[in-house]
Amino acid sequence: MSIDKETETKIIRYHFVEQWRVGTIATQLGIHHSVVDRVLSQAGLPKVERSPRASIIDPYLPFIVATLKQFPTLTAARLYEMAKQRGYPGGPSQFRQRISQLRPRRQPEAYLRLKTLPGEQGQVDWGHFGHLQIGRAKRPLMAFVMVLSWSRQIFLRYAQMENFLRGHVAAFEAWQGLPKVLLYDNLKSAVLERRGDAIRFHPTLLALSAHYRFEPRPVAVARGNEKGRVERAIRYIRDNFFAGRQWRTLEELNAQAEAWCQGVSAERRCPENNALTVEEAFLQEQPQLLALPDNPFDTAEQKVVSARKTPYIRFDRNDYSIPHQQVQKPLTVQASLSTVCILDGDERIAEHPRSFDQGRQIELEDHINALWLEKTNARLHRGQDRLSQASASIPDFLQQSVDRGHVLKTTVRLLNEFLDHYGREELHAAVTEALEQQSPYPQAVQQILERRREEKQQPPPVAVAVPDKVRAINVKTADIAAYDNLYASTDSEEVERDTGDESDLEEETNAAEETNLENESGRGEDND
Repeated sequence: MSIDKETETKIIRYHFVEQWRVGTIATQLGIHHSVVDRVLSQAGLPKVERSPRASIIDPYLPFIVATLKQFPTLTAARLYEMAKQRGYPGGPSQFRQRISQLRPRRQPEAYLRLKTLPGEQGQVDWGHFGHLQIGRAKRPLMAFVMVLSWSRQIFLRYAQMENFLRGHVAAFEAWQGLPKVLLYDNLKSAVLERRGDAIRFHPTLLALSAHYRFEPRPVAVARGNEKGRVERAIRYIRDNFFAGRQWRTLEELNAQAEAWCQGVSAERRCPENNALTVEEAFLQEQPQLLALPDNPFDTAEQKVVSARKTPYIRFDRNDYSIPHQQVQKPLTVQASLSTVCILDGDERIAEHPRSFDQGRQIELEDHINALWLEKTNARLHRGQDRLSQASASIPDFLQQSVDRGHVLKTTVRLLNEFLDHYGREELHAAVTEALEQQSPYPQAVQQILERRREEKQQPPPVAVAVPDKVRAINVKTADIAAYDNLYASTDSEEVERDTGDESDLEEETNAAEETNLENESGRGEDND
């Protein structure tokens, strides 16, 4: 405890002039007696040795000291429980304080400064930077960081999930080379199992190292100092780049990270040689890096999945549709950051855009319609699902409509017709407005649709009854330009011949009409 000069002066005057004892001075000034002892000893007064007071923990000290000698890392909570079983009556706070005084101290360890050659070594690690909200999914925001040990050049790439392979390939391409050795912590993406010096690497990491010809090397257990360069780089990124950073999308954040790595980070002084910047040191190190192979490593995620009774497979918290003939079969998913491909052996049976949301149902209309045509009893459910895909207000609308006594089947049929005639956006707007007006009726939706059409001065929709069996069939629009070309290719002689025979054609037509009239009159007489 530090005190000001005025309090020190009071302590000295009260002791030497007023002859107050140490306890009295501490009580009157509201400070600890050890502070008074320190001030008086600095003033030349010998420190008073006080006999320690008896404590309820004293009978248990031999047991505690012996236990800590045998198990130095045993927690105070566990020691407290052991002492309570032996009759200790005190509370945990005083016990913990005394344990901290009795626990044997480890001798501080000294470390050698690690030196590397240019192009010899790089260090890799993940950094956790909070979470990212994508729709209903809360995903961790991870930063893949790779550092060249000699030049300290940093590669930084943010992702909404751990993807070791993509981070490596992106770093190698950014540097146009790679170091001969990469150091890893004992994370599951690199090391599956370790017993002493026996290490079982992750098979995908081994495949990556074989493709790029580098040596993966994990550091010793609990030896983070062996890859201190990447540890310090992550701390540097948190303080110098990420703190107070404004960004809207992950792509924007990565663009800012790339500019920072090539700008602010590259302009700092190189710890290996203060005469160089990191950028200058990297230009010297880059020729010493391993050359890249002709083709990059395939970084697509692969996972074996299986569809159950419904034509969907589950991948990364979302459902993707498949042809209904593939249900209850083992399938393989190959996923990139943009697409999800589903394979049956070597045959690609489906491809979807990837979603990082949660609980989404991504489907192709052909997959569902093919099953729908086979399942006539599923017509009503399919109609509801089709409407729900068109508007998020449909479930509330249908529920309120049923509560007011309307037939669900009729309501679904009419709303699907409105969807075919007016389109998804117009139906969504009309259903939402009908709910706001507390009119969950198809007739109300139709009136709103008509009003909106008239306001936009659009022509009325053409109501065409499309059978369910052919609703999903897309008919390719014919190109009528071919007929124009055919007409244009007709030669002038044929045109003149047709024109010259117009009178003959007219006489033949008149004769045919007279014959028809005579036949009709004859039939009329026969009928009479």
